[in-house]
Amino acid sequence: MKRINIGKIIDYLIIGSLFAMTILFILLPFIFVFKESFFVDGRLSLENFTYLLTKRRILIKNTLVLGVVSTILSSAASLIVSIYLYLSPKRRRSILLAILFITLISPPFVTSLSYINLFGRRGFITYGLLGLSLNVYGMWGIAVMQTISHLSLNVLLIYGFLKTLSPDIINSARNLGAKTDNIIVDIIFPKAKAGLKAVILLSFFRAIADFGTPAIIGGKFNVLALESYFAVIAEGNLAKASAMNILILIPSILIFIFYQNNLSAMAETSGFDRVELEIKRNGIIYYIFSVISLLLISALTVLYVTIIFSAFTRMKDGSLTFTLQNLIDTKPYITGAMIRSIVYSLISAVGGSIIGLLIGYYLQIRKLKAMKAVDFIANLPYIIPGTFFGLGYLLFFKNPPIAITGTAAVVVLNVVFKQLPFSARVGSSQMESIDRETLDSVKSLGGNNMNALYDVVLPLSKEGLKVSFINGFTTTMTTIGSIIFLVYPGRKVLTLVMFDVIQSGKYNIGSVIALIIILICLAINALGYMFFGGKNVS
Repeated sequence: MKRINIGKIIDYLIIGSLFAMTILFILLPFIFVFKESFFVDGRLSLENFTYLLTKRRILIKNTLVLGVVSTILSSAASLIVSIYLYLSPKRRRSILLAILFITLISPPFVTSLSYINLFGRRGFITYGLLGLSLNVYGMWGIAVMQTISHLSLNVLLIYGFLKTLSPDIINSARNLGAKTDNIIVDIIFPKAKAGLKAVILLSFFRAIADFGTPAIIGGKFNVLALESYFAVIAEGNLAKASAMNILILIPSILIFIFYQNNLSAMAETSGFDRVELEIKRNGIIYYIFSVISLLLISALTVLYVTIIFSAFTRMKDGSLTFTLQNLIDTKPYITGAMIRSIVYSLISAVGGSIIGLLIGYYLQIRKLKAMKAVDFIANLPYIIPGTFFGLGYLLFFKNPPIAITGTAAVVVLNVVFKQLPFSARVGSSQMESIDRETLDSVKSLGGNNMNALYDVVLPLSKEGLKVSFINGFTTTMTTIGSIIFLVYPGRKVLTLVMFDVIQSGKYNIGSVIALIIILICLAINALGYMFFGGKNVS
């Protein structure tokens, strides 16, 4: 009787599960959005798109204009700050990196909330200090807030590319008499171009896919992402919303093409061990970059400090007073939602990290050609707008055989697979660093593929699992776009509660919820680093 190979059976089950999960929870919801928009009463029709291109053309124009303006501001600001960060001495660089990492962990539209608190019609600065009641809403308000909110991630991305620049090149140029401004223009800027290109494309995509910021500070300025939200929530018109999200998706395809062609370049930005640059920090370009960078970092810091300030103050008799009443008033809003958010985030972090690691293992180590299809599908959520992905789940899972709309399962599955591209990329990058001879030695000693996975791959993937876990938890805790159509009123998470109270004008309560989300993310990040072991990122 032939002996059953349990290891091989488990191996096949894992491979089959990866195929099934990516098709079921990514590809099919993606297809269903197209089906909903292109079919009217069971027949193929361009009716929804014709309506948008003729009757609502202003939405397309506003979306593209906002995308271009926000991208120009975001890219320029990020490039300047990243170069200044790279040239900064160690202590200053460590402080700036700490600010960037802390502000990277934030709920959506948190800068918009601070913006209203500071400069709104009853803002602390405009009304409280200057006695003015200004209209600070509209396209420029959105663009500026998107620039500030995207600053941390963009700067860290470009800085990652700059870290791959050998300090010896700069030190050699300096020894040959090159001035600081020449080094910036001739050496540092060319090296930053790859990161800048990625930032330009990502900033444009995030700007046109953002509905939260326009909803809070857009005023009468409307865009496709926000209108698609209203189409579902207010009108229940899923076909119209689907068509709008497809129009948003079109430029995202270009980002995906770029992303696919530059995966290795974007993944390998760990850089050299930093040594202090032998450079004089002077010159007109350096001074301009310094002033702009410090202003931007200060603005970012002030906006986040304002959250804390607003959480513990309240307007009384025309003046701001310290109070704990905001915390008391917030309790009814977050009862249940806080625990629910943490549980969803932990499941997403653990599940996404494991799936991403397995995709990387079968793609990079086992070299399964079929796994390239899984990897391709797994990366689709990276370029799909959040509302698009949430709408796909709403359409696909509302009917049998998998009718789970309205349950916790559909929300958890959505957040797990929305952040899968990052986990899959980290998993693949981690697998590339594992020594193949170590894996071969396991088989030489009689072990099978499962032994190699359990005894070698998992222990050597500690760093990748840490990064995936922390990103997965933080992303889920701060997400809103992909789940806003899926969460029923009685099962809301903190970000949705925060969105609702801000929409209702309860800015102090919104500030408390934002602060709670930030503190939870910081605590889990710290625990994650302690559990997996930290790493110097300077």
